[in-house]
Amino acid sequence: MSKVSSLGHVGISVTDMDKMLDFYTRILGLTVTDGGEGRGVFLSASPETEHHEFLISPQPDRHTNAQQISFKIESLDELREMYHDLRDYGIDTFRITNHGVAIGCYFRDPENNHVEVYWSTGMDYPQPHGEPIDLDLSTPELVSIIENMTPKEGSGPKYYGRDAGKRLLASVPKMAR
Repeated sequence: MSKVSSLGHVGISVTDMDKMLDFYTRILGLTVTDGGEGRGVFLSASPETEHHEFLISPQPDRHTNAQQISFKIESLDELREMYHDLRDYGIDTFRITNHGVAIGCYFRDPENNHVEVYWSTGMDYPQPHGEPIDLDLSTPELVSIIENMTPKEGSGPKYYGRDAGKRLLASVPKMAR
């Protein structure tokens, strides 16, 4: 059976192209790779290896209804810096969550789309899981919180991340055939 190899890109409709392009390039750091002239603009976090991962398209009569748009960031220090950049930009409502497998910084973009910027911890931890965490803590304090998380029962096997002894396997009843 064939299967997809990865998520390619996400596109959203926007009403204020200039404002949204400024936000996604200047604040989130994406690079414009193509497009424009009244049509969609293609953006990439890694333009040397990926033509685009994100598309913004001017459609004033339409609004995107994505549950969330998530962007990965390379380090915990960069996540903390991004959080402060977003605050400086004027975003004042955040949900900062420790998922064990990642720390997510959730907020709304200028057109009210739900956006997450997250740092992957590289550690396996059963999902769903979410507890508040303070990105104003130092990086060593944040790492200590992650490393000292209580083991949790999971419903599935470990697929992702290093085994830090945090996944307690539960007995899962077999599905009726």
